[in-house]
Amino acid sequence: MCEKSQKIRKLNDSFRNSFQGGRVLITPGVSDRNDLALILTRVQQFESFDEDNDPYGERDFGAFDHAGQKFFWKIDYYDSNLNHGSEDPTEPAVTTRVLTIMLAEEY
Repeated sequence: MCEKSQKIRKLNDSFRNSFQGGRVLITPGVSDRNDLALILTRVQQFESFDEDNDPYGERDFGAFDHAGQKFFWKIDYYDSNLNHGSEDPTEPAVTTRVLTIMLAEEY
């Protein structure tokens, strides 16, 4: 794994584990659930990364089954004003990480 991917991985893991250092978006299908706290915890504790869901080693996507439904989460990189993609996702000063948690059917 290249140095850039390693830095992105570290930043993504830190953000996903703490929900600090970016924004967390939850789709309507997830926000209406009674077990939202458990779903958030599943995202924070997600460690099932492999070649299929993490080909670049950046840990920016995950999927899991819960209560009979498939959930996705993904991290995108935007500029500080959330107007366009970040020029350098390895640099927190110019990047806002956005973690979206959704039902697979909402993707």
